Amino acid sequence: MKVAFETLGCRMNQFDTDLMRNQFIRKGYEVVEFEDIADIYIINTCTVTVGGDRSSRQAIYRAKRQNPNAIVVATGCYAQVKPEELARLKEVDIVVGNTHKSEILKIVEEFLEKRDKKVVVGEIFRENELKNFDLVLYFEGVRPFIKVQEGCNKFCTFCVIPYARGKVRSVEKEKVIHQVKLLAERGFKEVVLTGTQLSQYGWDKGCTLYDLLKELIKIRGIELIRLSSMHIKEMDENLLRLITEEEKIAPHFHLSLQSGSDRILELMDREYTLEEYAKVVKYIVEKRELTSIGTDVIVGFPTETDEDFERTYEFVKSLPIAYMHVFPYSDRPFTKASKLKPKVPEREKKERAKLLKELDEEKRKKFYEKNRGKTLRAIVVEENRLLTENYIDLRKEGYKNLGELVKVNI
Repeated sequence: MKVAFETLGCRMNQFDTDLMRNQFIRKGYEVVEFEDIADIYIINTCTVTVGGDRSSRQAIYRAKRQNPNAIVVATGCYAQVKPEELARLKEVDIVVGNTHKSEILKIVEEFLEKRDKKVVVGEIFRENELKNFDLVLYFEGVRPFIKVQEGCNKFCTFCVIPYARGKVRSVEKEKVIHQVKLLAERGFKEVVLTGTQLSQYGWDKGCTLYDLLKELIKIRGIELIRLSSMHIKEMDENLLRLITEEEKIAPHFHLSLQSGSDRILELMDREYTLEEYAKVVKYIVEKRELTSIGTDVIVGFPTETDEDFERTYEFVKSLPIAYMHVFPYSDRPFTKASKLKPKVPEREKKERAKLLKELDEEKRKKFYEKNRGKTLRAIVVEENRLLTENYIDLRKEGYKNLGELVKVNI
């Protein structure tokens, strides 16, 4: 039988899709592109925003249009958080929550026998281990990504992710070290550590991200260790010192801000002030001048006034960040913010988002100019295309050895 996958949302979903795909391949299924005619379509959904829900539903409708007789499976975060909503769609045959993704092949094959609509969703907060997802490798070309952690123990008032991904579950430190050593032996120069909230790594295992990094930087052959999203209140002095002094740690960090208004940050339950956020960002850039710092900003959070937005705009403008992702706020199930009023009109959200996206363009250009004439380390990701240590996507002639770590003049 032919099976096709569609992945929406974050890299966590890409990891999970990869694992599900491998299950079907090992059992003899033929994996085809999502645009092709398949017997089974598996949509790994996203629910972080209203747009994620909408895109997930559109993928479901598209699958059923391509083959009305196909089995359509909705899994992922939308399926975990709102299974009944997806089960009501006539196009959906099976709903599988994040709690049962590792069993998806078995669930699909049981359906093939009985053809009864199935909803398989467990209580996410009862999950204490990563099950078969305990160490997932995902290759983006020549760059291996290692999922070392899943879940989040913080409940920001706007965020549905804890309800979709559950509490923190980490891979044992020794397993991660062993895997990175194997990658080094295979000739990889860069590894990317990722998770739902990477700075919470080890909270359930009695260790920390700092403890893990101290061991990984000792591994011969690995020259760059790139980190994914972190929360500044989860970064102590030891971790900050390590990531700014150790050359093996790539000078590229994603530190979500969410708002440039202290009043809104308090309503979001972000646990830091603007002063604290700025202090961390400036400390990193002062220690490593060409560090690329990215951030996320939500516009139109309930009760956000014009003054709150102006503070956000001016605060972001003042920061030495390289880029930002801008999200118009949308109510999410189970969250405290969904009950806050007054709501910001959609027109206001769009206008504010437009202004911040224009500022983002300015920030990116300024950061690129700051790097002009500098020499940086970079991984050759495609012929004549490189990705620098501080995350600049670069085109330059004369580079053909994929995976090679080189020094390049910008």
